[in-house]
Amino acid sequence: MQLELYADVLCPWCYIGKRRLAAALADGIDRDSVEVVWRGYELAPDESRIPGPPAAEAMTGWWGGQASARIDRIRALGAAQGLELNLHLARPVSTFDAHRLVKLAARHGRADQMMELLLRAYHTEGCNVADAQVLRRLGGEAGLDAGQVAAVLDSDDYAGEVRADQRRAKEHGITGVPTLVVDGGPPVPGVRPVADLRALLRKAAR
Repeated sequence: MQLELYADVLCPWCYIGKRRLAAALADGIDRDSVEVVWRGYELAPDESRIPGPPAAEAMTGWWGGQASARIDRIRALGAAQGLELNLHLARPVSTFDAHRLVKLAARHGRADQMMELLLRAYHTEGCNVADAQVLRRLGGEAGLDAGQVAAVLDSDDYAGEVRADQRRAKEHGITGVPTLVVDGGPPVPGVRPVADLRALLRKAAR
């Protein structure tokens, strides 16, 4: 079974969805029969490498008086999955290089570890995930070769693959993340209760 997960590092729901999917896969699913493919989806392709205002501030601009309650809900749902989502620290930046690093990690079977580190660095630690030094450090923590990480960041390696993911998302009609595609089927929201995800996966496995 192939699970394509369209996600972006900037999205707190992607972090929550990642943890819920892991919980669903851990219960009654033959993990060795499942291939998880991370698809890059830039929510803010026009962002620069220089951090902007905190995500919480941007959310206040989007949601006005409802922002505080929505932010509290996101944080609470994250906490239920063991996550500390510091939206007052997370400052949006370009995630293109981060997605390229995930592609490198996928070559070595470490894409999941790479995404986990990127999501934690951005949402919990407030790191600039567009900064080459930060990405080199995270690549090392994911077990990637330092020379390979530096070579990717100093080039346009995997840029074509990230852009291909964006085109693929458009072809599938995907307009937001996280979105899950199971065995090439129709896209479904990636944030849903663990029980629902488990049922979806068991049905696909049958």
